[in-house]
Amino acid sequence: MQTWQQNRIYSAINGTNPMVMARLSGGFAVMGDTQFLPGYAVLLPKREVASLNDLSLSERTEFLKDMSILGDAVLQATGALRINDDILGNTDQFLHAHVFPRYVSEPPERLGKPVWLYSPDHWSAPLYQYDPKKHGRLRAEITRYLRDHLTGNDHMPN
Repeated sequence: MQTWQQNRIYSAINGTNPMVMARLSGGFAVMGDTQFLPGYAVLLPKREVASLNDLSLSERTEFLKDMSILGDAVLQATGALRINDDILGNTDQFLHAHVFPRYVSEPPERLGKPVWLYSPDHWSAPLYQYDPKKHGRLRAEITRYLRDHLTGNDHMPN
């Protein structure tokens, strides 16, 4: 039996991905597994595809719009200096967009470079993993922003 981590999109669709904060018109806003930059979030598409180019033009438009709205939510909740959005697909072979808050408190040699240049332990050390006790308030703020800025029924509660 697959765990939710083995198919994050399918588990978001079927309601078993515990990291989902909201269902948006173009995808699912989820909290990042790692939080060395508190507020890090990911946007998953509504269907599993390999890349942005595999979506129709209208699906791409919705996905990218939602990526920017998720960035607004993270920026509002964190008070970060700026947001870095990133769609790569080199390691995980499915479309997903990273939304990273960047902080003035980061060392200058890190702040001016891509997040991916942080040391590998930032992606795997227990110290940086999402913890509801440590990150639950921030997650709730991001979720609230998304809920408050959506119209109609196109969202799901956490």
